[in-house]
Amino acid sequence: MSTKLTLTIDQDVIDLAKTYAKENKRSLSNIIEEYLKSLTRQEKRSGKAEWSKLVMDLKGSVKDPAPSKSYKEILTDALIEKHL
Repeated sequence: MSTKLTLTIDQDVIDLAKTYAKENKRSLSNIIEEYLKSLTRQEKRSGKAEWSKLVMDLKGSVKDPAPSKSYKEILTDALIEKHL
């Protein structure tokens, strides 16, 4: 049984989503429904949302260059190196 749902979404996002739906010959409702189904399926399987394969492949590939420094110190060092 389908039930009506009201969502508040930024107009630019709605416009882009409608264009995407039209280009793929699908309704916006169908796209949103399938997306929500995929989210709930993932959470049921693992107890939480699963990371995408791309994110999992990238996990650990970037190391903190200076774990003892704060973000501000790293940024300051980078700016000094860039501009001096």
